[in-house]
Amino acid sequence: MSQSPTIVIPEGSPRRVGVVESDKRDKTRKVTIRYSVKHPKYGKYIRRRTVLQVHDEKNESHVGDRVEVAECRPLSKTKSWILVKVLETALPDVGTIDA
Repeated sequence: MSQSPTIVIPEGSPRRVGVVESDKRDKTRKVTIRYSVKHPKYGKYIRRRTVLQVHDEKNESHVGDRVEVAECRPLSKTKSWILVKVLETALPDVGTIDA
């Protein structure tokens, strides 16, 4: 059997911090990166977001986690980012409190 190729993160590749929005697919996470830009004419800061498909080999991240991702070679049509590490885990959903 052939081994799956290892994914190398090049030195100096762009890294971003975002929040996992979806973990429903195996080894793939949807990560949202939020940032602000200044409007060129009016000067008001506008909130923007970028949604990335991220490769998570060990399925170690879950919805709500803050993660660091890095750009790598294209792994599929939409995936060219890889999970570097989980920075913060999300609090577990406690549910409703019965009174």
